Amino acid sequence: MAHLKQRRSENVSGEFYVDSTCIDCDTCRWMAPEVFKEIDDQSAVYHQPSTASERERALQALLSCPTASIGTLNPPPEIKTIQASFPLPVSGNVYHCGYHSERSYGAASYLIQRPQGNVLIDSPRFVAPLVRRLESLGGIRYLYLTHRDDVADHERFQAHFGCERILHVDDISRGTEAVEIQLSGRDPVDLAPDLLILPVPGHTKGHTVLIYQQEFLFSGDHLAWSERWGHLIAFRNACWYSWAELLQSMRRLAEYAFTWVLPGHGRRYHADTETMQQQMQRCLEWMSGQ
Repeated sequence: MAHLKQRRSENVSGEFYVDSTCIDCDTCRWMAPEVFKEIDDQSAVYHQPSTASERERALQALLSCPTASIGTLNPPPEIKTIQASFPLPVSGNVYHCGYHSERSYGAASYLIQRPQGNVLIDSPRFVAPLVRRLESLGGIRYLYLTHRDDVADHERFQAHFGCERILHVDDISRGTEAVEIQLSGRDPVDLAPDLLILPVPGHTKGHTVLIYQQEFLFSGDHLAWSERWGHLIAFRNACWYSWAELLQSMRRLAEYAFTWVLPGHGRRYHADTETMQQQMQRCLEWMSGQ
């Protein structure tokens, strides 16, 4: 939990604050941008919530912070209501799970609620309020892991829900060697008629992405919107395997249709199909110059 004695001096005075344990993962800043911003490579409160909706988003960011670096001067009386708000709707039957894990450096996790069985994309923290909500939404059939970095509490989710985990063999390590479905090769995998997995080596050797209903791209650490650049990007400074391979993977991904980019790290992006294709081409041009 956050400690008042470690409260950053960059916070404005008031109820909410960020302490010095912040790892600059960006979670609070995209979940509640009207409250939090980056100052000197860490987050800080620059505007205290002034409406009920701002306060709700600030508390959701507090619960999602992977290092519990966000605090309040007084215990929030509505915290159980905020806990029950997760997972948060994104669009239709797609949800943001919140409760980001420090073990994944604050990566976002998502849920697809489907009659054929729900899909959890990457692992949030295994915490009782979220687990109860996932149970009420139908449990988990598949725990799809985009790559080795964002597996977090995958073992606890599998043990509790009996779900089948999915990870590419090139990203299997000692902690994931028991994963039930181990993908291989570079060919697309039709997990179900509405679920397509594409291998996209680059960030890691075994990175894959998931396209749901030709609408939602769950991109892990392969692709994200950048506020700095103002377009879709790949992470040049966090490419652990091969930038050249990542560029080739991005070219293959550009052949597919989707309207949402939902990354593990980085910002979300939503646009019509034509605009998304234009953004993908801009991303490729930018990558080629890096």
